[in-house]
Amino acid sequence: MTTNSCQLYLISPLDVGGDFPAKLEEALAAAPVAAFQFRVKGVDQHEAARLAAPLQAICAAQNTAFIVNDDMALAKRLGADGVHLGQGDGDPREARRLLGPDAQIGVTCHDSRHFAMEAGEAGADYVAFGAFFPTTTKDVEHHPEPEILTWWQGLFELPCVAIGGITPDNAQVLIDAGADFLAVSSAVWANPEGAAAAVLQFDKLLAG
Repeated sequence: MTTNSCQLYLISPLDVGGDFPAKLEEALAAAPVAAFQFRVKGVDQHEAARLAAPLQAICAAQNTAFIVNDDMALAKRLGADGVHLGQGDGDPREARRLLGPDAQIGVTCHDSRHFAMEAGEAGADYVAFGAFFPTTTKDVEHHPEPEILTWWQGLFELPCVAIGGITPDNAQVLIDAGADFLAVSSAVWANPEGAAAAVLQFDKLLAG
């Protein structure tokens, strides 16, 4: 995931059953999406793999990277494009050994410059900072300022992802600060006009 301008990175809702595959298909067809992160909790690997299969196929058809949240073993089983690791989910070096040289490995760094530099040294492909805004998707303790994105861009080649409560209304400050990717969940999946409309809104914003 390398880029000169900011791109959209979708994160799944926790419930990806039911009509969600159709929703994802609409969203990815609306405008280019760089990556989709498969994030489910509290299901075993077999069930997670079953839920992931149709979504992974949709991503492949739209040339969107399919990234597994937290679980290196599941990423390996699925042949996913990569894995996103929280601070307690293992070492990027271990993920690289398991998933190979072409896997995209991302690391959550919260508001920590130290964590981000460590992740870069360990061979991560991108670092994620956040939550920049209040979010209902998960409990959040860390609230970095957009300036951390500018600091990172000034020192490192590695792409950075901004995450946390991002909407089309508040995203501009993060784009201006230097985010390579905006990681978005509820602003797309809970949009009253539909996921495709939300992706189009973001696309318009990212096109400048």
